[in-house]
Amino acid sequence: MTPRASLISAVLLATALAPSPAARADDAAYDRKEDVVYGRKYGSALTMDVFTPKSKANGTGVIFMASGGFFSSHEMIQPNFLAPFLDRGYTVFAVVHGSQPRYQVNEIVEDVNRAVRYIRAHASEFGVAPDRLGVFGASAGGHLSLMLGVAGRPGNPEAADPVDRESSRVAAVACFFPPTDLLNFGAAGKEMIRPMQHQPPFRAAFDYHELDEATRMWAPITDEARLREITRSMSPITHVTADDPPVLLIHGDADALVPVQQSETFAAKLKETGVANKLIVRPGADHGWPGLDKDLLLFADWFDEHLKAGPAATPTRQP
Repeated sequence: MTPRASLISAVLLATALAPSPAARADDAAYDRKEDVVYGRKYGSALTMDVFTPKSKANGTGVIFMASGGFFSSHEMIQPNFLAPFLDRGYTVFAVVHGSQPRYQVNEIVEDVNRAVRYIRAHASEFGVAPDRLGVFGASAGGHLSLMLGVAGRPGNPEAADPVDRESSRVAAVACFFPPTDLLNFGAAGKEMIRPMQHQPPFRAAFDYHELDEATRMWAPITDEARLREITRSMSPITHVTADDPPVLLIHGDADALVPVQQSETFAAKLKETGVANKLIVRPGADHGWPGLDKDLLLFADWFDEHLKAGPAATPTRQP
């Protein structure tokens, strides 16, 4: 993909997510609590914004991954993007994670697991059922949503922090154009294990490091086998099991950044394993499209179907 194509895709996605003047002005339907600290990392706070409907709250929570290209910031939280869920009574948790270039994908996944644990630990304060949590996002946010869906983990009952005793499992997932298999990215055997195999804006997210205990300095991981194993563990498709929550995927078949093959093979794996799923392919659509925000209504329908009825997520599932 050329830099120009990457830029076009980014503009399309940004246009879809941009708030309208009316949406910015109309915030009377919900309460917004900003910068709720769900964890700390190297002295920095990890935060989320909590949106609670002022009326007809349904006691169910959905989590929005504020992430694109594994970059995350408070400014990415746009209330109009959350309106379809707030209008139906969902409490929305908009999660900001430790961002690239400072943090890599494996560290970011830990952040969002922590966010779910925090929400579950404080569910009664937020007025939501701890076993009725859904998650959604786009692109990198879709990847993180899937990692919670298929690789969410039980809590540690011996943890000193009570938040870490909670599960990070969710009960339903909906996402746009997510990377799902970084060992077969666009074609069988096409590996994305090294930073330089990714587009320039995203390389820092895959520049995996480790702490040298002798020197107390961070050093890049260069061993190919280790990089492949990390990449495998960060690919949602490798974690699919029969007890995973239902998944909705929407992807454009002209996506030049994340090939539609990523959603197609993931949906096939879910079907093969017996996990409820639905894949919607948008003909001619790139990485984001005008009117993408209207597809959020399909996400809300998905959560209506799978969070308000049916079996709850099992918080004791083993990894």
